Amino acid sequence: MAAILSCHHSASPVNPSKFISPSIPTNRTRFSISHKQFGTLSSSPLPIKCQIQNGQKGKSFSIKECAISIALAVGLVTGVPALDWSSNAYAANPVLPDLSVLISGPPIKDPGALLRYALPINNKAIREVQKPLEDITESLKVAGVKALDSVERNLRQASRALKQGKALIVSGLAESKKDHGVELLGKLEAGMDELQQIVEDRNRDGVAEKQKELLQYVGGVEEDMVDGFPYEVPEEYQSMPLLKGRATVDMKVKFKDNPSITDCVFRIVLDGYNAPVTAGNFVDLVERHFYDGMEIQRADGFVVQTGDPEGPAEGFIDPSTEKTRTIPLEITVEGEKLPFYGSTLEELGLYKAQTKLPFNAFGTMAMARDEFENNSASSQIFWLLKESELTPSNSNILDGRYAVFGYVTQNEDFLADLKVGDVIESIQVVSGLENLANPSYKIAG
Repeated sequence: MAAILSCHHSASPVNPSKFISPSIPTNRTRFSISHKQFGTLSSSPLPIKCQIQNGQKGKSFSIKECAISIALAVGLVTGVPALDWSSNAYAANPVLPDLSVLISGPPIKDPGALLRYALPINNKAIREVQKPLEDITESLKVAGVKALDSVERNLRQASRALKQGKALIVSGLAESKKDHGVELLGKLEAGMDELQQIVEDRNRDGVAEKQKELLQYVGGVEEDMVDGFPYEVPEEYQSMPLLKGRATVDMKVKFKDNPSITDCVFRIVLDGYNAPVTAGNFVDLVERHFYDGMEIQRADGFVVQTGDPEGPAEGFIDPSTEKTRTIPLEITVEGEKLPFYGSTLEELGLYKAQTKLPFNAFGTMAMARDEFENNSASSQIFWLLKESELTPSNSNILDGRYAVFGYVTQNEDFLADLKVGDVIESIQVVSGLENLANPSYKIAG
């Protein structure tokens, strides 16, 4: 059994942050996230549980208000970087997003589901098991035990799909991982029987935890379908630190002046399948302990940002070159085997392309960069805080412009409580370090 990591609370609530509604701009601006330019900006199978002591966690402010203002006004927010829609870069793009798209059906916003769908696999049979198990979340929104009728229908659908498609699922497993995948399928079948018993016992409270367990088995089976790294990174980036697969890190943060929270551990899954250069750069910096002891440098309710080192440099100075190490903008879209490098999707004319790692989940993790230079990201990272229903995938101001490379999968709600000055005590890789190629931290000793 994995150790249980926690967020520790005191009694007093968090003071809400202030939000200033933006004005509608007369010129186009591009969303830039650069700390020095705009001020302070910038796997365990078991869940990490939060322990709340003598009170409830406070809310930072109305994220819905922020999302609406950003999506519909596209203006300036105090403490949020300028929204700069450069006419050179986005001449064919409207100033405001297409509202018919913006308010259409809700996108997937669960980080676990986003990571499952981002895997480079094509096995319809396992997806037909996955979907009804994920739909249990919607079924549980029905009040009381009536929700269990819908849960039972979801479970029957998933069980039927597993029974009918098991042979296709097994055939899709990578040969080197087949034994492990078959073992997980056995656990999945047994877990479904246990969930059926929970439903028959009318134990509504037991459903969600068992659902999470089943989806972890599904995700494990899907990862066992990936046979090695699926493509070659372009030659100009092959010598960089590359994450050829996935890795999981735990980020421990100390809340300095918060009467409600003392510390918290955030679990983050990094996706090197869709962002090998970006994720590899981050894991390499983690292994150098680059972020340990660094303060949160921006926390305004829209983003949380860190990664700007002390001194004039805006990123990581590589000791071997004594220059700032930068990485290219890296974005993978549905239907493409390799990521695009160095250009935004608008610059490529891919206005409706679906990104594999969208800014949908609360706690989406991405690289900050200079507003006018796509390939200027170095060490500054940010987590987005918002409601994805108001800014669905590829209809918001970030998808296709900034490189997403992971999601906070546990304790993400506590990101909203972070303030400038809170300290990252440590970031540690807990799994997947073997997927890091060309690690510069080993060369540096």
